[in-house]
Order: sequence, then structure tokens, then C-alpha cells
Amino acid sequence: MKISSISTLLLAGTLLLATGCQKDLLDKSNPNAPSTLQFWKTSDDAVKGVYACYSGVQQYACYGHSWQFITARSDESYSQSPFVDLAIFTRFIQNDNNFFISAFAWNDYYRTIYRTNQVLANVPGIAMDETLKKRLLGEARFVRALMYFDLDSFFGNVPLVLTESTIQTRAPQATPAQVEAQVIADLQAAIPDLPLTYTGADRGRATKGAAQALLAKMYMQQHKYPEASALFAQIITSNTYSLVPNYLDNFTDANENNSESVFEVQYTGSPLDVGQGQDNASASEAYDRPNFFGPPIYSFSDVQPRRWLLDVYTDSTVALAPGSTTKHRIDPRRDISIISSVNPDQFYGKTFAQLGYNPSQQYWRKYLNDRTRTTPENFTSGINFRVIRYADVLLLQAEALNEQGQTAAAVPLVNQVRQRVGLAPIVAGSYTQSTLRLSMRNERGRELAGEGQRWFDILRWGLLDNQTGLNDLITRDVDFNNFVLGKSKLLPIPQSDIDIDPNVKQNPGY
Repeated sequence: MKISSISTLLLAGTLLLATGCQKDLLDKSNPNAPSTLQFWKTSDDAVKGVYACYSGVQQYACYGHSWQFITARSDESYSQSPFVDLAIFTRFIQNDNNFFISAFAWNDYYRTIYRTNQVLANVPGIAMDETLKKRLLGEARFVRALMYFDLDSFFGNVPLVLTESTIQTRAPQATPAQVEAQVIADLQAAIPDLPLTYTGADRGRATKGAAQALLAKMYMQQHKYPEASALFAQIITSNTYSLVPNYLDNFTDANENNSESVFEVQYTGSPLDVGQGQDNASASEAYDRPNFFGPPIYSFSDVQPRRWLLDVYTDSTVALAPGSTTKHRIDPRRDISIISSVNPDQFYGKTFAQLGYNPSQQYWRKYLNDRTRTTPENFTSGINFRVIRYADVLLLQAEALNEQGQTAAAVPLVNQVRQRVGLAPIVAGSYTQSTLRLSMRNERGRELAGEGQRWFDILRWGLLDNQTGLNDLITRDVDFNNFVLGKSKLLPIPQSDIDIDPNVKQNPGY
């Protein structure tokens, strides 16, 4: 499902917490612009309204850009960017609480929520096929849940907007528990009306499995392991998903929306007709992560992987060839995920040495176009971003089972992921609950490296809640020396929105 930018114009609307301006300007309208009085009349309007919701997810300050930098604060990444504000942001040094990542992310997330609320308010009144209507409402609920899932993880205490808003709307600031309850309610309402699969141009829309997986992820963050495990089991036994044989196929545009994809954001490599991150009919619908997460010369190289992650791909449990004296095998996921001096591949047509890079440095490779181009990355990558993969589902189910004391039942799920890349299976009897917990944390690091999931993992594992957890993170990432307990876990709420509505309170420590 490649979304047309034109449809987003129909739902452009006003941000919930927009910057204030003169009243007479607010009272004026463009007579040539579509309005809600003209729109929301037909099933075609309903479909376009949901397209606009997906377009919001696609935007610069959601998954197109800001999400990537916010989640890069985990222990698997760091920044040496010459853009100082960005570099210190990843080091938990944020003096300006209007820093562009938190402000932009906030705005685009609420713009998308505004669109979902329009769908949920107006589509029920349209005379149309009831099955299609229910599906579209389910899709809007999924998108709204996804937006609040992220806002809860990044900001914590956020305004909870559930109705079609106007410039005067002031929504109550909710606690994380209230936001999470709404995420759960939206997904529970969406699941019955979403199909298992789509075909043709509809591929890429939210499915039943996507809603089940996001709901299970929400339960995992709350440590509700039985509830999460039951949902993961439904996904697994549905026989809808399977691991693709080639791990690389999850990060290129050649095999998008494949059997392993539970939900992915759709992008096209269309030319950038207007400025980066614009939301209008002339804007690019491309993915700009490759332009920032790659090696020098070919990208801005703003975010790099930590050395420990490169080292953890050395696997001593692999079965050796008869007569081999080799003690370790390198996990093949390493060279798909990371560009380094030990990676024998070519990147943009050259080896690491030919590019003249410092052998002490390593760079992200996932989602790059280095296999299909020799010129630098730009803002027009067509690679879809995979938000939820089936491998993630399998590993989370293993974690949920292990946390319930079902260690032996967890091991085969871990082995599915390992065996896909040729690693030997681990043996159930060799692990206790505690040792398997630690082993699976490394397994998730290897499988999901650079995909942003690590931030949600360290939140779930409680490593940001006490000094013991921080000390563990510091052994892998010295930037966590700057982390302030009770503050740095959450981003600051943009001051401009607090100025508009004094009832919105700043997060602690800012």
C-alpha cells in the first residue's frame, strides 16, 4: 500500500495544540480548500481519510526520521554528529526543551492522532458497506494506538485526545497508565474487524496480526506476560507469518510486505519536490533514514553502532564442520547489520579499506541502498521501515514464556530465529530462567540491531529505573553516565504547548 500524498490534503486540519495567532486570522478560511462539510459523504471519502492516517505515520517526525533518532538513545548506538544538538541529545544532554526531535515528534504524532479522530468521528455516519466501514475504523484505531504507544514510551504524561478537535480544544493530560489503557482499548476494539491479510494495492494496511502484536507489546511493557503470551500464541498458530529464508530481505525494497512483515511503514523512492518532511501533495513519500544512518561520504553518518554489538555477533555455540579447528563462527547477521573493517563485503562498490575509513569505527548498514547504488544516499529511499517483524514476535513470546517459568517452552522459539541464519540450536536443559533471560537479551540485540526496538527493550527490562540498571548499560554505552534517574527516561514536553495550555505540566527534571 503506497499512500498518495494527495489524499492527505483532505485531512490536513489543525493541530490540537497549534501555536496561537490572531483571532481574525483563525476565523478566515480558504474557499478553495475542502472542508468537513463537503467531505465525509461517501465510502471513497472514508478510504481517503484512512489513507491520511497512514500518511501521518509515514511522516518525517514519526517513523520517517525523528523516531529513528529517539530510539537511537539506547545502548546499541551513539552519535559523533557535527550537528551538536543531535549528538548531545543521544547523550542525554538536552538543555533546550524545544529541541527539534521532541518538538517535531510531538507535532506530527498529534497531527496523525487528529486524523484518526476525524475518521472515528465521521465514518460511522457514512452510508457504505458495513464490513468495509468496520475495517476502516479498525485501521484508524490501530494507527491511533500506535501513536499513543510511542508517545507513552517517549513522553509519558501526554494529553489524551480522543475526539475530533478544534483550535480551542484542551485535552486533559493523562498518566502513562491512562494512555496505556486507551492503547489497549483501541486495539481490542480493532482486532475483530481487521483481516488476517490483504492483497494487491491494499497490502501494507494494518492487519489483525499487527493489532494483536502491538497489543501484546503493550502488555509486555506492562509485564503482563500471560496476556501477551496468549496473543503471541494466536499470531504464531494463525500460520499467517513465517521467517523469510534470507535475513537481508527484511531491509531492502525488493521483498517488502513479505511473510515476516507484521507491520511496516510504506515508502516510495519518489523525487523530493519540496522541502524535507513536508506534508502535502508535492512532498516526497521517501524514507530518509539512509541519509543519516550510514557511513561517511555516502551519508551524514549521524548515528553509529556501539563496538560491543559488533563483538557480540561472535557465536561459540555453532556446530563446526568436521575437522574444523575454528572455535567461533561469525553470525551472518553482523555483516548485514553493520559496516566495519571486519566485514568483507563491498559498500557502494568499494571495500571498507578502499573507502579509507578508520578501522576503529563501525557504521549502520540496515536500510541502506549500498548494494544497489554507488552514489551517496539522499532523501529518496524507497525502502519500507519494518515496525514489527515475526522474528520479534517469536523472541518476545520466548521472553514472555521464560518470565512465566516456562523456560523449556521458550527455547524452541529462540532456535527458530537462530536457525534461520545457520546458527546451532541452544539446548533447553543448559539454561535456567535467569541465564536464558540474559541469553535472549543478546539474541534480541543480534536479530533486531539498529531497528529501534532496543529502546523499548531496555525500558521493559527496567534498566532505566535504578542505578543498578544504569551501571549495566554504562558497561556498553558510556553516554548513560549522563542519564539522570527520574528525568532522562522521558523527553520534555515542548514548552510552546505548555505556554498554550498551562494545565499541561512539564515532565520532571526539565
